[in-house]
Amino acid sequence: MAKGKLGLAWQILIGLILGITVGAVFYGNPAVEQYLKPIGDIFIRLIKMIVIPIVISSLVVGVAGVGDIKKLGKLGGKTLLYFEIITTVALIIGLLAANVFQPGAGVDMKSLHKEDIQKYVDTTKEVEDHGFADTFVNIVPENLFTSLAEGHMLSIIFFSVLFGLGVAAIGDKGKPVLRFFQGTAEAMFYVTNQVMKFAPFGVFALIGVTVSKFGVDSLIPLSKLVLLVYASMIFFVLVVLGVTAKIVGTSIFRIIRILKDELILAYSTASSETVLPKLMEKMEKFGCPKAITSFVIPTGYSFNLDGSTLYQAIAAIFIAQMYGIDLSVGEQITLLLTLMVTSKGIAGVPGVSFVVLLATLGAMGLPVEGLAFIAGVDRLMDMARTAVNVCGNSLAAIVMSKWEKQYNDKQAEAYWEEVKQAA
Repeated sequence: MAKGKLGLAWQILIGLILGITVGAVFYGNPAVEQYLKPIGDIFIRLIKMIVIPIVISSLVVGVAGVGDIKKLGKLGGKTLLYFEIITTVALIIGLLAANVFQPGAGVDMKSLHKEDIQKYVDTTKEVEDHGFADTFVNIVPENLFTSLAEGHMLSIIFFSVLFGLGVAAIGDKGKPVLRFFQGTAEAMFYVTNQVMKFAPFGVFALIGVTVSKFGVDSLIPLSKLVLLVYASMIFFVLVVLGVTAKIVGTSIFRIIRILKDELILAYSTASSETVLPKLMEKMEKFGCPKAITSFVIPTGYSFNLDGSTLYQAIAAIFIAQMYGIDLSVGEQITLLLTLMVTSKGIAGVPGVSFVVLLATLGAMGLPVEGLAFIAGVDRLMDMARTAVNVCGNSLAAIVMSKWEKQYNDKQAEAYWEEVKQAA
């Protein structure tokens, strides 16, 4: 992982391979977690430290540039409509894949690695308290500083949008404030670049701890589920996102190549927060205006989790099949509608995919104990769904920019040529 001609993507990849090797060699050894976990924790904390200042400063600058509440309202409505369509398609693909390939059929539950599910069961009340209507109520912060301290992203976005409109409304008096936030955004992008230098070490530690805990053996009984999740996500990215990209005049392969560092990092850490700053920066370079990028991408982190929703559909059917429960077409439609609500109703809750599944299984009368069987491989699938979420949100910024007729094709082509030359 030494510096030199190795790019960040290669450094992270080396960190990932070394982490898997160390975890496999020292499987079951508590010393791995003792020594490596602090390194991984430091990296995640560094990322969380920079996300909120970047979101606030970028949104204030972007919204102040729009300066028109009607324009912003139109953008918000279109964005949520697009998110709903794409996530529903992801759910349908997940349900179809699970029904066709039957990943839970014939699984020997005794051979599976059971995890303590109590921490997920403890969140049941929290799930129940986060209905779809509550999500919209909780967008409005009671106390901005509480929202900042607890990382409630939707509340932070709401305040930043209003504050940006306020800065635009007061004209010249707002220019010093705008300059402050422009300077903050630039400074935070510099900080991000410095933090990313630590990424290979963070990835090495995080994946090393995971593999040392669960071991490679725990994957075998659930290999069919893992393979189906990965295959479905690849299909979703290449076909659904690929066709969407083609419709708006770009290519999903271009987006993947531009974001290769971010996708590897998101995959390795299973955290989309780690790439939010660079994702916004690269989409701006790729022709999307700051006003759209700074609104669409952070909002998508709560409402456009394509990989997560696809996974939840497969996992719910998998658990039903594992217990020999045959869901009728009507029940599966109910499951689809339930997931459409729950997958957005608890945005911002830690371990969101597991919590959503818990809420959904409870609502459908399916055994929540089934989650214990997939907990051992959840991290592996979380890595894939995080990378898909990142891909989907980057494309969403381009779709919205095209829809609003604000996409800069010349700038996008120039940046694409720059990326090709740098490779």
